[in-house]
Parts: sequence; C-alpha cells; structure tokens
Amino acid sequence: MKKYLRHIILLILSLITFFPLLWMMSNSFKTTESIMRNPLQILPDFLDFRNFIGALNLAPFDLYIMNSIFTSVIIVVLQIITGILLAYGLYRFKFKFRKVLFNAIILTYMLPAATTYVPSYVIIAKLNLIDTLTGIIISNAVSVFTIYMLYNTFKEVPSELIEAAEMDGASDFQILWKVIVPISKSTILTNALIQFVTMYNNYMWPSLITNSKSKYLISVGLNKFFTSQGNFGENLPLLMAGNTISVLPLLILFVVLQKYFIKGISDSGVKG
Repeated sequence: MKKYLRHIILLILSLITFFPLLWMMSNSFKTTESIMRNPLQILPDFLDFRNFIGALNLAPFDLYIMNSIFTSVIIVVLQIITGILLAYGLYRFKFKFRKVLFNAIILTYMLPAATTYVPSYVIIAKLNLIDTLTGIIISNAVSVFTIYMLYNTFKEVPSELIEAAEMDGASDFQILWKVIVPISKSTILTNALIQFVTMYNNYMWPSLITNSKSKYLISVGLNKFFTSQGNFGENLPLLMAGNTISVLPLLILFVVLQKYFIKGISDSGVKG
C-alpha cells in the first residue's frame, strides 16, 4: 500500500507541475474567446496553427532561438573546458594559498548576480563587445558552479587509478583526459545540460548588453514581444504561441537526452 500511495502522490505532484506547461500549449491553439469562455479547458476545439504563424510574423522567434542555441552551446563548451582545467588544478596540484584560492572562487558564487553587472559591463565595454553575441559568450565563459561540481567529482576518483597511470608514465594531461574525464563523464554531461538550460533562459544580463533585435536571445525577444502586444487579454493566444515556440528546443532536448540527464542526477559520476 505504501508503494501505491507513493506512486499516487508522485503522479499528483507531476500533474500539478506539468499543468501550467500543458495549459500554455493548449491555449496557443485557441482563440481569445475560447480561452475566456472556458479557461481551464485543456483540449482545444481544433488544432489552429494561425497563432504560431501570427507570432512568427510579428517577431523573428527563429532568429532569437538560433542566437540562444548558438551562444548557449559555445558557453557550455567553454565552461566545461575551463571548469575541468581549474578543478583538476585545484584537486591535483599542491601550491601555496590553494585553499585561499578555492575559497575565493566559491565565495564569488555566494554573491548576488546583480553585484557583478557593473564591473562586467565596464569590462565588456572596454573590449568593444557591447551589443554582440561575443560579449555574451565571453562574459559567461567560466562557471563557478561547474568548477565546484567537477572538483568534488574529481576528488571521488579512486587514487589507485591515478597512481597506476603515473606508474605507466602518464603525464598530467594524459591523466586528466584519459583517466579522470572519462570516469566523470556522467557528471560533466549533467552539468552541461543544466548550464545549457540556464544560459538558454538567461535574461537579465543579455538584456543589459544587447540593443539590436538581431542580437536578442529568446528570453529578451520574448519579453519585447510581450511588451509590444499591448492588451494582454486580447493577444493571449499569440503570447501563448510565442511561449510555446520558445520552450520547444528545451522540450526536444529533454526528450532526447532524458536518460542521460536522470542517470547523471542519480549517479555520482564515478564508478568504482
């Protein structure tokens, strides 16, 4: 009975969590009158794609999505590379003030993101990268979360494997990329997925350094689309269609990679 009760509770919680997304996608196929007449009706009367066409005609969501995917992929690759190198250096090498450096890195994660906007903006401005996708990429190239996550994963790698590699004459570069990274691939993939979703949904910082419509990410473009439509109630189906278009890449990503994501969350990333 406990097993069935647990499943029922999980099912109810899942439905509650999924309902807003389902409601949004359903309303993207409806008319304003249909939504107002019966707001909680999930199934639309018929599949009407005119709202999607209308949303795409009013705003270049395809461009926004491509900008977001492009910047997110490059940022994640850079964060993984820098995270692996920094985490390995902090884990393997013994040097003066190592703990101070590690604590200083972790301390920056405790700071509110808003406190970094002014100095980051000044640096990006001096590099002439304002209103560029390069500015967004460079300013997010290092992730403290990635460094901390990989550092703790590397510490769990059995020391016997590293000692065996050293006895075989392996260099630090070979130990890192042929021993530690393959063992930690589940954690690396999970972190990459988390950071991709985070960067894809990033709004505040990109909205501060981009002004041109051609450089908007999907989060910024979606906000501009909302504010440009005036009466929210009359344009609700168009807004729901725009939202649905924006989340489709993330839904596809999760469907394709869900088994790796769940495995990475449940696995420590290291197998004995």
